[in-house]
Parts: sequence; structure tokens; C-alpha cells
Amino acid sequence: MTGELANAYWPDVESGSVTVAVPVGAFEQHGPHLPLDTDTRIAVAVTEALPGVALAPPIAYGASGEHEGFPGTVSIGADVAKAMFVEYGRSACRWAHRVLFVNGHGGNAYPLAEAVALLRYEGRDVAWLPCAVPGADAHAGITETSLMLHLAPDTVDMSRAAAGATEPLRTLMPRLREAGIVSVSANGVLGDPAGSTAELGADLFANLVARATAQVARWQPGTEGRLR
Repeated sequence: MTGELANAYWPDVESGSVTVAVPVGAFEQHGPHLPLDTDTRIAVAVTEALPGVALAPPIAYGASGEHEGFPGTVSIGADVAKAMFVEYGRSACRWAHRVLFVNGHGGNAYPLAEAVALLRYEGRDVAWLPCAVPGADAHAGITETSLMLHLAPDTVDMSRAAAGATEPLRTLMPRLREAGIVSVSANGVLGDPAGSTAELGADLFANLVARATAQVARWQPGTEGRLR
């Protein structure tokens, strides 16, 4: 079957032939102008656009400890996230042919890679891919703001949009790891949303979907289960 699993009845789910695609997001600050569920919205939109998959309800919480200096953020931590991905894969693979995690949040990459590597070691055909834009700024800048202006414009408040830390992420990373994003950016933005447009977002989204579709069609998981 394809379409939304949440609307399916169990006799209609063909055991052993379904590719289950699971959007994985987060619930965390995205600057003063984007909603807390930005990562989840983007992951859901990419997953919905993939052909030939059964769309599972999203996992809307993740490892977001670096954002906990801002109200509204809820992080379940890397260890719990890894355990959740492992148990999800074990359970779904009892009837699914394949399971694909579509990840919208960078902080989930490490627990996903560990979880999927374990699941594949156990003999389950599980993989993951990131909703990654080459050359993107890190967080709530022009990339995510443009994507959200395309996908959910009513949720974006450009009157609040402002630049945050614009230094290269590699130079910010030591402070960020030690004390979180709030230590390097008072408004939670890593980048600059100035110049964001829905048209740019549409182009970015089309490229995201094209890359993800090609990766799923090839189905060539690397050593940590990430699709190439």
C-alpha cells in the first residue's frame, strides 16, 4: 500500500511488501520568526512527496539539547531518541518490507545512525536520509525560512526575522557544544533569514525531493544506514 498509514485498516496493509517512511523532526526554537515544529513540518512534506511509500505519522520530538536555553524547546535526548528509533524499527519490520526514517533535524543524525546501524546488523532493511540542503545555513536562516515560506507561509512571522550568529558553524561549534546555541546567538538563529522568499523555498524543496526520491529508488544504505 501507499498513502497515509494513519488512515489505513490493518487488513489493507500488505505484510512484507510495504515501505514505511517515517518523518523524524524535533520540537525546538527556530528563532523568533519560525514555529517550534519547523523541522517536523519539513520532514513531513518531504516524506509526503516520496513515491511508492506508506507515510507513517511523524516522530515529532528528538535530540535537541543544544536548544534548551530557549523556552518552548522539548528534547528527549540522544539516548532516548536512539532507543525509540531502534524499537520503532524492530516493531515495524515485523510486517514492513522496509523502513525509512526521513530526518529533518541535525541533532537526530547521530542517534539515527547508531540505531539504524544496529537494526541493519540485526538483519532488518532499515535506512535513513537527511532533509539536507547543500550549502545551507545552519538554523532558522535563509534556508529554513524560505522552505517554510513555501510550505507553511502562515506560520512565518517575517516582522520578527533577524540575523543571528553568522560565523561559520565550525568556529561556533566549541562554544555551542559547551553551552548551547544561546551562548552564540541570543535569538537562536544561526545564519540570516534576510532575503528569504517562497520562490527560493520552492526551488530548495524541489531539489530536496528530487535527491530523496533518487536515494530511495537506488536504496543503497552506507555503513551507518544512510542512503547514498
